[in-house]
Amino acid sequence: MADDLAPTDADGLADAVRWAVAGEHPLEVVAGGSKRHFGRPVQSEATLSLAAFDGIVDYQPSELVLTAKAATPLAVIETALEAERQMLAFEPADYAPLFGPAEGATLGGTLACNLSGPRRIKAGAARDHFLGVHAVSGRGERFKAGGRVVKNVTGYDVCKLLAGSYGTLALMHEVTVKVLPAPERTRTVLVYGLEPAAAMDALEAALSSAHEVSGATHMPAEAAARSAVSYVADAGTAVSAVRVEGFPTSVEARCQALRELLGCFGAVEELHSKNSATLWREIRDVWAFADDSGPLWRLSVPPASGAEAAARVADAADVRTLFDWGGGLVWIGMNGAPDAGEAAVRAAASAAGGHATLIRADAPTRAARAVFQPQTAGLAALTERIKRAFDPAGVLNPSRMYAGV
Repeated sequence: MADDLAPTDADGLADAVRWAVAGEHPLEVVAGGSKRHFGRPVQSEATLSLAAFDGIVDYQPSELVLTAKAATPLAVIETALEAERQMLAFEPADYAPLFGPAEGATLGGTLACNLSGPRRIKAGAARDHFLGVHAVSGRGERFKAGGRVVKNVTGYDVCKLLAGSYGTLALMHEVTVKVLPAPERTRTVLVYGLEPAAAMDALEAALSSAHEVSGATHMPAEAAARSAVSYVADAGTAVSAVRVEGFPTSVEARCQALRELLGCFGAVEELHSKNSATLWREIRDVWAFADDSGPLWRLSVPPASGAEAAARVADAADVRTLFDWGGGLVWIGMNGAPDAGEAAVRAAASAAGGHATLIRADAPTRAARAVFQPQTAGLAALTERIKRAFDPAGVLNPSRMYAGV
């Protein structure tokens, strides 16, 4: 076989993996390529492209279920859903702009990386909407798991295991996801001029209220200035944003209640329709860091600790920040820090009781540093056993997540 493999059906995909196993040829697996530089560099002898596995297989709007081939672009999925006023509720992000020129994100790649957007605080993670899969293991064996219904008790929940495995366990070529009705109206309440600690208090107040918030973010002034949205506030002002969605009368009432609730924190304003959609698309795709190529970290911490964690890193390096998930997700861009600022970031995440992932850095840095949160001895042993069970020869994206695995 050639060094670049591009099977066009499931049997060909299994044959390609068996060839790799027989010749001990490690494979780098790609589909759209938007996340090719996410994770540690893969030491491969061949590239296996899933690009041919493209297209919606079955979509039943009345059943709220969609099945598509894994390399189907998210843009295609979203267009089909919008025609039926439905959506992927976990609001999948497209990180392609973070890594430079590349095709847009695919459904399979999004599930493989378990990527979720701002609505995660209400709708859950990508893996929570992942119902079924057809895949090929690292043994070259075809298998399927899950199904087309939400309540599935047919065995181990392999879909949950594959979500977040970054293509290191199996090659997904067809996936089934749950979809939900799109909201009839979306509005966003803005609070201006808050420092991060005060912003976290404001977001917590909104999230703990009865107003069913579906997005809660804080943009320091530098991040807000990069937005395409025209704010009422002057340039250079920090912006905290809270989103509500649903039926028109309900959204209007909840927006008014939130304006009253948040008015004690600072000046408030509302975004409607187009501007609201633009803002949350920017937050979803982390637009604030798409204009450079410096190291970018993603910290997952308790929401109450988000501002403190960011401040700890800022004490040790020159940074830019963006807060999502009510402060539970902290994006930190490093400016000129040695070793991508790993020591400061890991210390801050650990002090907050969370974990950190190096989303973007050059290849030498990603090869030398821990991209994902270092594992305890017990967890590392479990990770290795799972890898051997699915991919005993270690041919699928070797070392992408952890060295030697």
